[in-house]
Amino acid sequence: MTQEASELRRLSTIQLLNFCLGFFGLQFAWQMRIILSGPVTEELGASPFIFGLIWLAGPVTGMIVQPIIGALSDNTHTPFGRRRPYLLAGALLASAALWAFPNSELIVENLAAKFHLPVFELAGLLFAAVMIWIIDACINAAQGPYRALIPDNIVPEQHAIANSYLSFAIGLGSVIAAGTAPLLKWALNYQMSVEAQFVMAALAFSLAMIWTCLTFYERKETTKEQMEKVVVKNSFIDDFKMFFQSSPEVIKICFVQFFTWIGVMSLFIFFTQFSIHTVFNIPDLTEVSDAVREQYALAAATATNFSSVCFAIFNLVCFLVSIPIGILSTKFGNRKVHLASIASMALAYLLMAFTVNSKLIMILMAFAGIGWASILSLPFAMLSEYIKKGSEGAVMGIFNIFIAGPQILVCTLLAWFISKCGFTNELGLNYHWEYTFLVGAAVLAIAAVITNFIKEKN
Repeated sequence: MTQEASELRRLSTIQLLNFCLGFFGLQFAWQMRIILSGPVTEELGASPFIFGLIWLAGPVTGMIVQPIIGALSDNTHTPFGRRRPYLLAGALLASAALWAFPNSELIVENLAAKFHLPVFELAGLLFAAVMIWIIDACINAAQGPYRALIPDNIVPEQHAIANSYLSFAIGLGSVIAAGTAPLLKWALNYQMSVEAQFVMAALAFSLAMIWTCLTFYERKETTKEQMEKVVVKNSFIDDFKMFFQSSPEVIKICFVQFFTWIGVMSLFIFFTQFSIHTVFNIPDLTEVSDAVREQYALAAATATNFSSVCFAIFNLVCFLVSIPIGILSTKFGNRKVHLASIASMALAYLLMAFTVNSKLIMILMAFAGIGWASILSLPFAMLSEYIKKGSEGAVMGIFNIFIAGPQILVCTLLAWFISKCGFTNELGLNYHWEYTFLVGAAVLAIAAVITNFIKEKN
């Protein structure tokens, strides 16, 4: 099969596995950024509120970068293809930033020494924040064009299975990224450093994406297709009005997503800090001396490993139950299955807020993984019943607002709230990180109630 082929292709199982390898690397990098960005930025002096502001990188770049890169890649024509230049550039830039992020303070000091510049107090934290924004922007730049490879190159009857292979890659990449360091500690008594884990993520992302770009050939558009790409575009306001006028059920689904993603991000952003400071009772390390930080180094590494194990369990359960959830939703309906799934997630959050028992928290993370599996699929399945043919792109773009918007609230308001909930004990300053799960349980319960009132088409 040559790069110049202009026909849509039917892929074999081996070809589908090969196709999703780059997405495996992308998710590997993203999962490492979720788990370890908290400990790195805290050591550099980030308070809970500052940490939340740094996390704004994800939703903001998702709302801005993905639409821009998507539009650019639609109209890019190079010998290397339309989408692949963005996949390769995103992976390589993100990989460089992944290496630099945990070495931010060292890089700043070396640059200052080389150019004889003064180093202000939070220079390392500022550099790390810039690296986080680059990582998130590049991941978003690669993610959209990657998904666009499916309708570009694969026959329509294989679109669903191709997307399911990407979901497989998401689950597998998350589990391996989260589980590698704890596994090495358990099996070989080797504690992998934070820097080494980010290097591993950088290599996984760049090498997997290079392999995909070299082995998955984009088909060449025919002259007829290029001539037919004259599209009359509505304004964003017109698309927004059409979106909400399509059905009152669409509004309900949007509100379900809004409250659900507040709950999801309260876990993603704050769970590692919860593990370190609440479960393992390590005081806040933002303004302590190097000697005190060294005193807690081993305990902090153990707590971070625990967080990684919990995320591995969370994603493994999501991976295992994704297909059963699809089967159950076919039998009982999307609404009922989604309601039960996010209700179980809400209950897991609630119980997590009142325990520091590590084994129980692992079990609760497994139950939360059931909700995560449903969140990744069933809201989109319910929404698809009300999408008019030809408006898929506009609808999904608007629907993404109800995913990215809540993340911004968590990064700002919830982070600010936690920063105001500090307390001092015999060990020093700490924060009530468990409050994030009380908030998460409440908003997930609201999402479950709204889900109950959604009317599905037969």
